[in-house]
Amino acid sequence: MSGSNPYLKTPKIHRALKKYTITFLPEEKTVEVHPEQAQGSSTGLPGSLLDLALKSEMEMDHACGGVCACATCHIIIRKGFESCHPTTDQEEDQLEKAPGLTPQSRLACQCVPNGTENLVVEIPSWNRNLVRE
Repeated sequence: MSGSNPYLKTPKIHRALKKYTITFLPEEKTVEVHPEQAQGSSTGLPGSLLDLALKSEMEMDHACGGVCACATCHIIIRKGFESCHPTTDQEEDQLEKAPGLTPQSRLACQCVPNGTENLVVEIPSWNRNLVRE
C-alpha cells in the first residue's frame, strides 16, 4: 500500500529541497535524509516520517499500511514540529484514538517534513513492535 487513501483528499505538501536529519528516540538513531529519498513511497505519503523510518530500518507499527485509517503510527515530534505541514481533519480524527496524545503528536504516515530544520521524533514505547510474525 502506498499511503494514499482514495476516500481522503491528499494534503498539500512542500517536500524537502535540501538534506536534513531525523533523530529517532529512544534509540537515538540519527538518519540523514536526502531529498531524493523522499520522492517515492512504499508506506505512507511520499517523504512521510513513517516511510523514512522504515527505509532506515526503524521498527514502527502501522496497521493500516500508512493510509490514515488508524493511529498505530502515532509519534511525538520533540524538535522540528514547525517544519511539517499542518494536520488534516482526517489525521486529527485518527489521532484522537491514540494513547498518550500531546500537542506535538502526529501520524508518521501523514507527517512530511519540508527539510527546513532537523527533527527529533519520539516513537512511543507502545508503538515499537520488536517481535514480527
